[in-house]
Amino acid sequence: MNFAQLPSVDAASVPAGGLVLDVREDDEWAAGHVEGAMHIPISDFVARIGEVTEAVAGGRRAYVMCRVGGRSAQVTQYLVQQGIDAVNIDGGMQAWDSAGRPMVTDSGNPAFVL
Repeated sequence: MNFAQLPSVDAASVPAGGLVLDVREDDEWAAGHVEGAMHIPISDFVARIGEVTEAVAGGRRAYVMCRVGGRSAQVTQYLVQQGIDAVNIDGGMQAWDSAGRPMVTDSGNPAFVL
């Protein structure tokens, strides 16, 4: 499967309450993220795949996100190969922010995309 065939969705179409899987690094997450998202940095991903399979049990779709869509495309491809319903969020957090979707921080500081 090449990335052109990868299932993807634009940021505005991610349903409220959808399972957003954020694969950015810790500093990017700290700057701002989707409330309720699952954070597993791409560097830890294979070791933590069990957390993802548990979260998608029952056929829940995973909406995979990074900053602009490259890292999340790799993770989406891996998940699809594992038989998991996963889609890449086109444009990542930058598109999420541009679409006016809400972001939060754990610190309470104003959220931004790093």
